[in-house]
Amino acid sequence: YGAKIRAPHALVMTFLFKSGSLREKLKSIAQATYTHSRNLAYFVFTYKGLMALQSRLQGKKIPFHSFFAACIGGWLVFGENNPINSQIIMYLLSRVLFGLSRLAVEKGYVPQPKQDPFPLVAALIWGTVLWLFEYHRQTLQPSLQSSMTYLYDDSNVWHDISDFLVYNKRTDSK
Repeated sequence: YGAKIRAPHALVMTFLFKSGSLREKLKSIAQATYTHSRNLAYFVFTYKGLMALQSRLQGKKIPFHSFFAACIGGWLVFGENNPINSQIIMYLLSRVLFGLSRLAVEKGYVPQPKQDPFPLVAALIWGTVLWLFEYHRQTLQPSLQSSMTYLYDDSNVWHDISDFLVYNKRTDSK
């Protein structure tokens, strides 16, 4: 699963934003795919093993088991701050926040909104990320910085259609 998810992403991001030879780019794609796949496999093995152990020790499965097993697995497998782990954690964080928001409404902790809050959330997220990009760029994750630099800075200079189709940062004196 990790290879299925990471390989296409690494392929696109590498060819859009990284310089170097074809061999270096392919090596980077393979390394990112391997790291993502290995970490997911280690996490699943750790999580399921700890779940089975807890269930066996207590004679039944309880909700806290999943939280505890995932915390241990997250610490052991995803605790190193590197680009792959960082991206996975950010991916999960956004989905966790949406899930907790829905759960809060479902459980009655937060009243059901009268209208869809998504447009407001979208506006606040985009407003915040562009403000961070313009005034505190260094606080953003590197691949987000690269994407936003491409979209909002590099797009100020155009040479020909290849800028749009390939990459608009010239490395030669074309």
